Amino acid sequence: NNYGTPGAVNDWMSGVDEIEVPIVFSLGQNYPNPFNPMTNIPFSLPREGNVRIEIFNAVGQRVAILLNGHKPPGNHVISFDASHLPSGIFFYRMSTGTFQAYKKMLLLK
Repeated sequence: NNYGTPGAVNDWMSGVDEIEVPIVFSLGQNYPNPFNPMTNIPFSLPREGNVRIEIFNAVGQRVAILLNGHKPPGNHVISFDASHLPSGIFFYRMSTGTFQAYKKMLLLK
């Protein structure tokens, strides 16, 4: 019945892909950059938890909250639609309970 032999290696799951879990928190550079009006922001979580990703203009005013919730461990990408914003330099911040990082992006219309 293909259930294996006692004492032998059971490899019936050898074709299953393993999920790669990052070992550190990271916030990647958005792509494309410069962008108009859509861009993607990659980030990685080594463990599950609450994540907040916010967008700020050049003078530090928050213009969007892209994510504010629980996420599982792994590599993630969130999209940002800036069609309602003027051209310029913007910053995005990812924060968790123990990690915070900023990156810069450029919107060209």
